[in-house]
Amino acid sequence: MALPIETFFLTPNHQGTLQSQVQQMIAHGILSGRFRTGEKLPSTRKLAIHLGISRITVTLAYTELVASDYLTARGRSGYYVSNNAPVPPIYRPQPATSETVDWTRAIGQKFSGAPALSKPQDWARFRYAFIYGQTDPQLFDHANWRQCALQALGQRDFTALTSDYYDRDDPQLIEFIQRNTLPRRGVTANADQILITMGAQNALWLAAQVLLTQRRTAAFEDPCYPALREILTQSRCHMAPVRVDQKGLPPDAIPPEVDVIFATPSHQCPTTATMPMDRRHALLERARALDALIIEDDYEFEMSFLERPSPALKSMDEDGRVIYVGSFSKSLFPGLRLGYLVGSEPFVREARALRASVLRHPPGHIQRTAAYFLSMGHYDAQIRKMSAALHTRRTIMQTAIEKHGLEIAGLGAFGGSSFWMRAPAGIDTRALAATLQGDSVLIEPGDPFFSGEDTPRNFYRLGYSSIQPDRIEAGIARIAKAISA
Repeated sequence: MALPIETFFLTPNHQGTLQSQVQQMIAHGILSGRFRTGEKLPSTRKLAIHLGISRITVTLAYTELVASDYLTARGRSGYYVSNNAPVPPIYRPQPATSETVDWTRAIGQKFSGAPALSKPQDWARFRYAFIYGQTDPQLFDHANWRQCALQALGQRDFTALTSDYYDRDDPQLIEFIQRNTLPRRGVTANADQILITMGAQNALWLAAQVLLTQRRTAAFEDPCYPALREILTQSRCHMAPVRVDQKGLPPDAIPPEVDVIFATPSHQCPTTATMPMDRRHALLERARALDALIIEDDYEFEMSFLERPSPALKSMDEDGRVIYVGSFSKSLFPGLRLGYLVGSEPFVREARALRASVLRHPPGHIQRTAAYFLSMGHYDAQIRKMSAALHTRRTIMQTAIEKHGLEIAGLGAFGGSSFWMRAPAGIDTRALAATLQGDSVLIEPGDPFFSGEDTPRNFYRLGYSSIQPDRIEAGIARIAKAISA
């Protein structure tokens, strides 16, 4: 029996080559049970005409499926679904009423429902997407990243690709961080004082789990990175939010009972404030007086393009009480999920054991690919390219903001990739964001960054890492028009 040509179609906006799309289309048809054993597929010529693609593309896709035993070729007769093709599982959906578990009682600890940063999955289709932390394809060195990934797949790196490191990390990546990344921040560390993490957020979670208990107190910035607040909530420690000012976290406002202090001195999140040197010394003195530890989240130091970045707090630490968190997600791409912790060996030993018990280690192939990309100079070249582009976009945006009378609430002195904005009193930026979406504009409401019940509603964040320079001014004009309406 021949399969009707109408059952074959390509998915719009599919990622990948046409050949891979054809392969996936047919494989999915077999796995879903729509195409059955022994059924004949359309000829390569007919399918190519139907899909509007070249015949050689269809032929190559069929050939790959034959090699994978999804299809079989029968001389001049054509291509058929193979007798050895995977058999689709028999799935009988259970009626929703069959569950008798009372999940409101069974769930011991809730993790959902907290205010969080969110953005539409299709954010790239918005013409004026002032979204923070997304990758601009024009700025990412995809060609060299792909080459490094292929190199990491080679026979020479077979062990790095396939081994279970258990609680260890890729030695090449550790060495690069130790010899190149940390010295730029004035930090020195031995290999056993560095731990690779699944991004900065995972590093913060590991630190909180190791250092905090129900009897200990954590001080953190207000406003702050919302995920940090949730991490601290999950640790069930006592929480002490400290309102930041134009210079970041004020040390004298930290309560006396604090055990651990979480701070972002280089680029305060989300206000972008940079903590001056005298306050950094004061923060270290305050921590010493309290015998408290400091978690320094240095998530965006590579984006310091206006001035040279200040030394990391960790570089000024003489007591070993600062634990440093770094990330490659902002400078490479957010989906990489690769960061690192740097601290005293006893702390890193416990964090390493916890990581091993939860996720073992970040994938070896990703670590080795990153190690090649960093060590071959591609990373530095990308940082220079990104810094120049972000500098241009920031200048254009700041000029547009001033032209249209919008108010900047936090003006980072060293760079970054966003502006922290304040709308007039009475403006709810959640409602503003919803209105602007209808005008193809995306902004981030600011209330999830604040702690407490009565949070300010008139703050918002504008990112400029992903929006094209020629769209910035028009997008700012639309924001200003919506605020004044």
